[in-house]
Amino acid sequence: MVYLKIMIILYTKTMCPYCRKVLDTIDERNMADPKNLAELMEKGGKRQVPFLVDEERGVSMYESDDIVEYLEQR
Repeated sequence: MVYLKIMIILYTKTMCPYCRKVLDTIDERNMADPKNLAELMEKGGKRQVPFLVDEERGVSMYESDDIVEYLEQR
């Protein structure tokens, strides 16, 4: 199995408000939070992760290779 690596690197510092601002735009949602799991089930119908949602373009996908390809094209 071959994993593709996205060459996006973000250097951050704990408690840095500017770093937090950038991280907040990513909108990562951990499945440890039951609210996020319920949202995942509503949007995708499966407990499978990773799951990418690009609401602006109406795109959603589960498979990591597909997600990597999609991100590389953006």
